Amino acid sequence: MRVLGIETSCDETAAAVVTGERRVLADVVRSQLEDHAPYGGIVPEIAARAHIEALDGIIAEAMDRAGIGFDALDAVAATGGPGLIGGVIVGVMTGKAIAAARGIPFVAVNHLEGHALTPRLTDDAGFPYLLLLVSGGHCQLLIIEGVARYRRLGTTIDDAVGEAFDKTAKMLGLGYPGGPVVEDRAAHGDGARFTLPRPMKGRPGCDFSFSGLKTAVRHAIEALPAGGPGPEDIADLCAAFQHAASDALCDRTRNAMEIFRDRHAEPPTLVVAGGVAANLYLRQALQVLATDQGFDFIAPPQQLCTDNGAMIAWAGVERLRLGLTDGLDFAPRPRWPLDPDAPKAAFAGVKA
Repeated sequence: MRVLGIETSCDETAAAVVTGERRVLADVVRSQLEDHAPYGGIVPEIAARAHIEALDGIIAEAMDRAGIGFDALDAVAATGGPGLIGGVIVGVMTGKAIAAARGIPFVAVNHLEGHALTPRLTDDAGFPYLLLLVSGGHCQLLIIEGVARYRRLGTTIDDAVGEAFDKTAKMLGLGYPGGPVVEDRAAHGDGARFTLPRPMKGRPGCDFSFSGLKTAVRHAIEALPAGGPGPEDIADLCAAFQHAASDALCDRTRNAMEIFRDRHAEPPTLVVAGGVAANLYLRQALQVLATDQGFDFIAPPQQLCTDNGAMIAWAGVERLRLGLTDGLDFAPRPRWPLDPDAPKAAFAGVKA
């Protein structure tokens, strides 16, 4: 089985070819960072235009690297949401066109499902497992019971942790995207110099909150001497923020581990996925937590944490095996929760 995966939900234009034997034949990603950096964040109209200009070439390159023609594909999968609707439309329409031209199935993949199933591609993880999904637009804890079977335990009640990284970087004048640069500066800082809150820590449940942490960073910056933060101040604030965010994530994850144990007798596994999962400090903190709680721990390779076509292709493989295909009348979705039965929440993994 060979599936072409297309990802255009945000600011990466990506295509990949993956087999049913978990082989990634090709994985091509074009970043739009240079397009959006002058604006300090993603501009939806610019993102959609960039996808239109780049996608055909990205797909052609992926097929060339895979060494196959379109006649060798068994299906084409494309991110159907959630995300910036302009970009999602570009990917879905392109995927439909290829499927129609070749007479093969089309699979619309929930972007979050792509992240959720990545450990089955990289580590052959067995169901069920506990997932911490963390990115610029999403922050959730879910039990992954099977393909298309997801139970949300907690979500952010305001901002996602990745968005908090970006806002912290912006307040410190570090540019966009914030995650990698905050992590880099934090490695040279003293995380104990500034006292920042650990939102929701110690409370029951598995929900997150990061708005107050961002506000505390702003207040710390404003309290510095006139002239703004210097290099040492920036490094120390980045370290303090990273420590606080990781502590909060680990606290909520610990609560989710208790719920997972109550519901499932299988050997427990904790998975972290999404763009923020590339953060090495967070990975280490979660590894320590998992070991302490008797969980196995899986973190996909860093290049498969950020948005990519391989995760969409693999989710397509998984759905195709179960006969879960979509018609050419599928409508792209800006919002698409993984667990539609969970209590409604403003930021329940559907924020673009």
